[in-house]
This record gives sequence, structure tokens and C-alpha cells, in this order.
Amino acid sequence: MAGKRRGGITQLRVGRLVKAHGLKGALKLELYTDEPERRFVPGASFSLQVPSTSPWHGRSVVLRELRWFNDVPVAFFEDVVDRTAAESLVRAILWVDQDDAEELDPDTWYDHQLVGLAVVRDGARVGEVARVDHLPAQDLLVVSTGDDEVMLPFVKDLVPEVDLAAGTVTITPPGGLFEDADEPDPAADADELDDRE
Repeated sequence: MAGKRRGGITQLRVGRLVKAHGLKGALKLELYTDEPERRFVPGASFSLQVPSTSPWHGRSVVLRELRWFNDVPVAFFEDVVDRTAAESLVRAILWVDQDDAEELDPDTWYDHQLVGLAVVRDGARVGEVARVDHLPAQDLLVVSTGDDEVMLPFVKDLVPEVDLAAGTVTITPPGGLFEDADEPDPAADADELDDRE
């Protein structure tokens, strides 16, 4: 998981609103935090990541209540009083302001900690972290390889280790993602040999 800085404030992504629930403005919530009981308390304020065309762009929401229905968290917010208002918030990502002194989950980093780190695959450097893109489904590490940028889902299977002390991010990408287009193609070389024979 990654956090970000906005206007000098460090923020942490804690959830995404996935679906309107009922008629009274409730929304089903996908959690991006292991501490919902700490993050989602009445009165908690969340910055919204929504498209610039959304009526909620640049606004925040304040939690009224968090309930659980069949193990699914459902949030009620102030000023979201009916299903129409709730549907206008579907897919919004929720961010909270974070105190830099606050202890983070071991698998959580801020964007500014990741940008510039060397990206290493099989012990060899393949580039460096240019930025982190926060998308509704997951975060993406954008890796600069010099002439190009490669986007890699920021998930444990593909990014098993972030070592801030060593300044490295270890990756295990699927084959072909970081291969240089200029590398010789063995199949093409074999075709050339056939042509000469």
C-alpha cells in the first residue's frame, strides 16, 4: 500500500466506495486498511479521489457511522442522505491525513519514500521508481527504465520487498515486461541463418 503527499500533507489511502446500499445514502466499502476500527470512527473526515468532472471533486466527506452487513462494511456519511447522492460517490477513493510520526503498517510506504528507489530484478538494476499511480483497483509502480516507463501493479507477488535503508525495490515481474526491445531475437536470428543456407 502507498500513501501520498498533497499540498505538504501526507495522506494514506484507506478505502474505496464500491456500491450504493439501500435508500438512505449508505455505501459499501472496500477497505485498504487493517485498522478500520481506528480509521472509520464517527466524525472521521476523508479526502476524496474522484474524477475532475465529479460534483465531489475537491471535497471531503465525514463519516456518520460504519456498520457491518454479512461481513461487508457499509458507511454512512454526513450530507449523503439518499441513494442518488450515494451513487454519485461510487468508485471514490478515501484518503486520510496522516501524522508523519504515526507508525505505519510494515507494508505501507509513502510515495515520497518510494520515488527514486532503484528497482532490482534478479539482482540487476532495471530502473528506478518514477512515481506511484493510485488507481481504484490497486496502486501502480511506474518504473523509469531510461528511455521508457513500465507500469507494475504494486502487489506483494510482483513487488516482494521494499528496502528503504538499501534504497531498493525488488520486483518479480511476469516475463517480457522489462525485456529491452533492442535485445536480439533468437527466432529472428534463426530465420536469417535459414535464409543464408
